[in-house]
Amino acid sequence: MAKERPGKKLLRIGHRGACGHAPENTLASIEQAIALGCDFAEVDVQRTADGSLVLLHDSDVDRTTDGKGLVAEINLEDLQQLDAGGGQKVPTLEEALQTTSGRIGLVLELKGEGLAYDLVSTVRASGFSGPVIYASFQPDDLQHIRRIEPDGRTMILFDRLPKLPVAEALNFQATHVGLRFTKATAPLVQALHKAGLTAFVYTVNKPADIKRMHALDVDGIVSDWPERI
Repeated sequence: MAKERPGKKLLRIGHRGACGHAPENTLASIEQAIALGCDFAEVDVQRTADGSLVLLHDSDVDRTTDGKGLVAEINLEDLQQLDAGGGQKVPTLEEALQTTSGRIGLVLELKGEGLAYDLVSTVRASGFSGPVIYASFQPDDLQHIRRIEPDGRTMILFDRLPKLPVAEALNFQATHVGLRFTKATAPLVQALHKAGLTAFVYTVNKPADIKRMHALDVDGIVSDWPERI
């Protein structure tokens, strides 16, 4: 097993709050992540028809609520009438920031185009106290974030690995790299660390897989069941 670097703490990141315990991307799920002592809650952000930023993963509401239709075609007032599970509503980004400030860090994944400016502006206006990492599978999103927030933390997410993942992450000035855990290897994690990048893996739920990620010396593990980390 690889030895942890001196002073390093393995970060526990609750996936979509802590969605093994409560409906994903709801305030109840975020509260579960806080109660479980997570370092970060990872949530997904997208825009409604009237321009509000809300926590939702899918482009439509069909899977995660009792409604139907595209998020981009539903106004906030109508969206928040839907049941997101267990009587929870779809929270706005502002509500999530108010709930979490000073209590837990946030990984904010951008879903959809053109969110960067409003996302950073909302975080700033909220006076949020705590670490924030802006994450996306789209490098353009991270470049926009970097221009708006030069000292911000950004995470490029890789599903399929590019030919040169370290070079690509550095090219887009990312501070963090999020790897699908099945793609993580010891040489890759070591190469990321050598380049000064922080390595997170997602979404790791089985104890055996979590143990393997520990052995790879990753910096953070994203899980639906973060208490297993």
